Amino acid sequence: MRAALTVHKRVAIVLWKLAIPDSYRSVGNQFGVGKFTVGAAVIQVANAITELLLSRVVTLGNVQVIVDDFAAMGFPNCGGAIDGTHIPILGLDHQGSQYINHKGYFSMVLQALVDHKGRFTNINVGWPGKVHDARIFRNSGLCERLQQGTYFPDQKITVGDVEMPIVILGDPVYPLMPWLMKPYTGTLDSSQELFNYRLSKCRMLVECAFGRLKARWCSLLTWLNLSKTNVPIVITACCVLHNLCESKGEMFMAGWEVEANRLAADYAQRDTRAVRIAQQGALHIREALKTSFMTGQATV
Repeated sequence: MRAALTVHKRVAIVLWKLAIPDSYRSVGNQFGVGKFTVGAAVIQVANAITELLLSRVVTLGNVQVIVDDFAAMGFPNCGGAIDGTHIPILGLDHQGSQYINHKGYFSMVLQALVDHKGRFTNINVGWPGKVHDARIFRNSGLCERLQQGTYFPDQKITVGDVEMPIVILGDPVYPLMPWLMKPYTGTLDSSQELFNYRLSKCRMLVECAFGRLKARWCSLLTWLNLSKTNVPIVITACCVLHNLCESKGEMFMAGWEVEANRLAADYAQRDTRAVRIAQQGALHIREALKTSFMTGQATV
């Protein structure tokens, strides 16, 4: 019959639990509550964050600023970088084999698009760890909107004699499309190496964002002891909190990332390369970009 926990205390409990991968019992001891109270608070607060803040915080923002900053980094007319990362979870009784990834542990996949500041602008959470990144992307709302040309403004530039829309950058597992650039593979000449260098320099932002996400919210580096329904909610809440911290300039200590990288080493995703039939227009755009990078030709 005691008084209910205040909102402030519930939020504090959840922030502690997400940041410090302690057991529910250990976190409960820190705050003088039971482990079941901690578990209930995690779901309540994560749901509130997702329902109230997701659409306001994980959003595209000012596209022109994003494009200008990527251009300053060396890649023109770029609206973001995309990648996926595995979040370890406990084994599931139902369809558990679908959640065993290529490294042999149970996981859910977080796909994210980030801007020039490493903030998430679009996320897709909940696919089983066994599912390939390319398949997750093809079945995402982001892919559909990019194909329809409704995600970014209709803002094209001319590279050489080729028109290029706003693009996103991905690694080799993603399909080469007019609006998605990926690296050349195989034996490369100097112009292809330069293209890959420019692309990789910008695409590293999404890898760094995942690193900072997991370094702040270390529970994402351990086995999330939640139901299949609740895991995506907690991951989404962490992504919202990541954007809030990055936007507000919250402190980030280098030691956090070092420790996170050490813990994440066991969960490193293999560099697989899917063979995809690329659209001819995408090939023309990539070739034109490669040539312009090599010659220093300006874009208009």
